Amino acid sequence: MFETADAVLLARIQFAFTVSFHFLFPAFTIGLASFLAVLNGLWLWTKDTKYLDLFRYWVKIFALAFAMGVVSGIVMSYQFGTNWSVFSDKAGPTIGAPMAYEVLSAFFLEAGFLGIMLFGRDRVGPTLHMIACLAVAVGTAISAFWILSVNSWMHTPAGFMIDPDTGQFLPTDFWQVIFNPSFPYRLAHTVTAAYLTTAFIVGGVAALHLLRHRHRRDRVSPATRTMFSMAMWMATIFAPVQIFLGDIHGLNTLEHQPAKVMAMEGHFESHPEGAPLYLFGLPNQAEQRLDYAIGIPKLSSLILKHDLNAPLAGLDTIPIEDQPPVAIVFWSFRVMVMLGFAMLGIGLWSAWSRWRGTLFDSPMLHRAALIMAPSGLVAVLAGWITTEVGRQPYTIYGYLRTADSAAPLDAAAVGSSLIAFVIVYFAVFGAGTYYIMRLMNRAPVVAEPRMKDHADGPIRTAGTTPAQQHKTRSIQPGE
Repeated sequence: MFETADAVLLARIQFAFTVSFHFLFPAFTIGLASFLAVLNGLWLWTKDTKYLDLFRYWVKIFALAFAMGVVSGIVMSYQFGTNWSVFSDKAGPTIGAPMAYEVLSAFFLEAGFLGIMLFGRDRVGPTLHMIACLAVAVGTAISAFWILSVNSWMHTPAGFMIDPDTGQFLPTDFWQVIFNPSFPYRLAHTVTAAYLTTAFIVGGVAALHLLRHRHRRDRVSPATRTMFSMAMWMATIFAPVQIFLGDIHGLNTLEHQPAKVMAMEGHFESHPEGAPLYLFGLPNQAEQRLDYAIGIPKLSSLILKHDLNAPLAGLDTIPIEDQPPVAIVFWSFRVMVMLGFAMLGIGLWSAWSRWRGTLFDSPMLHRAALIMAPSGLVAVLAGWITTEVGRQPYTIYGYLRTADSAAPLDAAAVGSSLIAFVIVYFAVFGAGTYYIMRLMNRAPVVAEPRMKDHADGPIRTAGTTPAQQHKTRSIQPGE
């Protein structure tokens, strides 16, 4: 079945498949952990039960999403040793420590306080429970810090030397490894994307229940109104911030990975007197041109150089063997940007409705928010594809090629494990996602039930029954 397949390509597809599943869950839980901490803090501050109801509603969903994120991340990590052992051997001395710190700091912090956050409200007191909520939220942010530091180093490597005998990347300045040139921009852009992802999921769920209540002509719960309001505040504030962060991140990428920006823009040819911004086109990498291009003259130079007439180099300055797959990067970038501006539109629309006093009585806005509920997940995937495919043909940009990073495995071995991953992932994570959707389909209610921290009966080994319980009495004197 895989006799003629390319083992490296199959390994790339497998990693892309598993990391795509994994990335969706942290993109949701990073923002949701902070949302839960805010809700718990508002409940303790105001004693308004709607915040407690919302906390209990969303913490169930958080527990499931967090568990699936952990499981998918463990599977992904094993691929460094199975499919990408050469990369692990070469880069391990540099990236191994930050990846270990992610486990020792972030994961242990999350694991240590997660149980208290989920089940400890009535056991440890409000102060320690609030500390647990904050610890989990901070832990998710620290996890993003270390993982993005490692990934950013692969894009803009710094603070290392290459051992002439082994070819390994040896760290010479740990601070430069962590705070490499692209890391601050990518950290800000990705974490903000996670907050927007959560905001639009929360807003979409609230919009669904607002529309249902409107159709049934019954009263909307205070919790539903509150979570829609909070989600729209996040969209209003963070959507323009995210667009600004994306702009400065793009300028950093132009400086350190110009070929990626050329592919994003569809610039096969250099433009010495101002480059157009192509809105549409069909990249033809074989002929090195953009077919059926529709663009705005000189706008790309204005965005990237802040000068209408600034020259911009094109892919004609890059050898073909060093160019990324242009079509994938070109279109994934446009999907991300389109969704970013759609988020901005929802945020501005909600601000206008809030000012007019119709935030909860605008069915068109609610339908738009419902449609946009998964937009954050799609946008982060599109952004990740743009970033990672745009780095090709390198795993460590400019130093180690992807073809030289893979383990010496046969295509049949990689292909069979890929099929197994596809089957298992869709079964396991499909079931988990279905259950999350069922939880979201139910509106939060007054006196929302908390998570159960015990079974209704004793936990037993399957197939066994407890012994018959007999009443006993004490032995009396003389018996």
